[in-house]
Amino acid sequence: MDINENPKVQRLFEAFNRARRADWRRPSVGQCKPSEMKLLFYIKRGMKSHKEGLTVSELSSALDVTSPTVTQLINSVEAGGLVERRMDPHDRRVVRVKLTPKGDELTHKAMESFFGRFYELYEHLGEEQSEQLAELLEKVTRFLSDHSGQEEEKKRDQ
Repeated sequence: MDINENPKVQRLFEAFNRARRADWRRPSVGQCKPSEMKLLFYIKRGMKSHKEGLTVSELSSALDVTSPTVTQLINSVEAGGLVERRMDPHDRRVVRVKLTPKGDELTHKAMESFFGRFYELYEHLGEEQSEQLAELLEKVTRFLSDHSGQEEEKKRDQ
């Protein structure tokens, strides 16, 4: 299959590569690694409905990683004074993780910094095109996810 056969396919390929190479790096806030910031984002979001904090299994599910991985991340941010663990007041077998005031402040600054770029993009594109872009990106992600599984199957079958 020659990419030059169809100029629309070539344009799609080139646009995808330009978007992939674009500088989407998150501005650094504090000394947290990206995986730690993602954990803090989920804790902050989860604390809106779970004031007492979230469990390791809830965080593991939200982040789509194993519980031991979440525990390592929690240990790291806990050492920095960003989160604390507490026993659930209703079930003493359950440990909940919540942001400390320091963690809440850092997470708030990081979210403002990170989402600021997306607010700018939203303003640039407008509501309709922003919605279309989100739908297309979700469609692309599903396509790539579905087809990456097919590629793995082909490799195993060979």
